[in-house]
Amino acid sequence: MQPSTPAAVAVLIPARRASTRLPEKLLLAEHGEPLIATAARQAAKAFGAAAVTVCADDDALVAAVRGTGVAARLTRIDHQSGTDRIAEVAATLTADIIVNVQGDEPEMEPEHIRLVAGLLARHPWAGMATLAVAGGEAEQRNPNNVKVVLAGGERALWFTRSPAPYDRDRGAPAALCHRHLGIYAYRREVLLGYARLPASRLEQLEKLEQLRALEAGIGIACAVVPSAVAGVDVRADYDAFLSRLAPTPSPRSLP
Repeated sequence: MQPSTPAAVAVLIPARRASTRLPEKLLLAEHGEPLIATAARQAAKAFGAAAVTVCADDDALVAAVRGTGVAARLTRIDHQSGTDRIAEVAATLTADIIVNVQGDEPEMEPEHIRLVAGLLARHPWAGMATLAVAGGEAEQRNPNNVKVVLAGGERALWFTRSPAPYDRDRGAPAALCHRHLGIYAYRREVLLGYARLPASRLEQLEKLEQLRALEAGIGIACAVVPSAVAGVDVRADYDAFLSRLAPTPSPRSLP
């Protein structure tokens, strides 16, 4: 049964055709349809297709979504980030909560989309919400994995590419650290104000947009989920996605 669509929630998927590490990855279709179409269909499982809009910078991406039941809007091409792109579309909507789902995450759990939206209802102090998973020591030392430090009450204190918090006595990252997932929910007015803020110095140093929000005093709620499937960033990620889609061979019948 298709979940009902609350009028208060819009799921926006920023989609940029250019991609450095995997050229035109959102148009990859070896699995039967463009990757952006698969991501859109998956996102629609959370609140229904009517809640989802792909915010694209190219006609090819808009065309790729046709037939999914999800709307697509052409945005300006000069946006510096996906957040800026969805803010352009959010300004035309009446939804109270905007969820930002990445177009290169075709296996995003619908429950994660519902969870991140629900965090804002649960925490009136938060202007934004996001998710994280527990990370091992090897993940903590990888600067490509963004770490989030949490306080009580699902409050995010900090995001960094460095190991944090650091266990001084053991000389290794503490088990309290978590790997950040790239999904966000915003109160609409917070998103629009955030997109107008200039990039902060710490944001530019770490290359993490969410630091702009923390520096501006915007509270960020963060829930920890047991697991999450990684998105498609490089060719190996797409190959792994294809392998997960491959049907499991049935046992050969005995003669």
